[in-house]
Amino acid sequence: MENLLGLLRVRVKKGVNLAFRDVRSSDPYVVVKMGKQKLKTRVVKKDVNPEWNEDLTLSVADPNLPVQLSVYDHDIFSNDDKMGDTEFDIKPFLEAVKMNLSGLPGGTIITKVQPCRSNCLAEESTMIWKDGQVVQDMCLRLRNVECGEVELQLQWINLPGSRGL
Repeated sequence: MENLLGLLRVRVKKGVNLAFRDVRSSDPYVVVKMGKQKLKTRVVKKDVNPEWNEDLTLSVADPNLPVQLSVYDHDIFSNDDKMGDTEFDIKPFLEAVKMNLSGLPGGTIITKVQPCRSNCLAEESTMIWKDGQVVQDMCLRLRNVECGEVELQLQWINLPGSRGL
């Protein structure tokens, strides 16, 4: 517990324009990995614009590790097909969390991260002060596939007994 900084809640909101891996659609799900941790969403049947709205919670010990996402098409009679992957760096988010912003009005924009070659952002990502905490929305472009994006939201959870930020 003392090695943990805290918990990162990754809300996997939806997929946008995902690739077809079955005849007319796909049955996508998302796998989120950080270090040795691996979590996955439920499968959404026959939908290339799925809405998961699922919270996956990662324990963060090393803020330098990227969070990796892979999207797969669930198949019953064969191995699941990969539908692309992406990753993101949590350091900018953790820097905003460390700022101790209590007292800010809700909805205040703290900072923005611009898409560039070194990240997978499909569009500008904004960190907002909401309900007493920092929340980051991001839309990530999938790599190694013809098309597709995944929308996420990050939240930080401080743990009593952890070493904190």
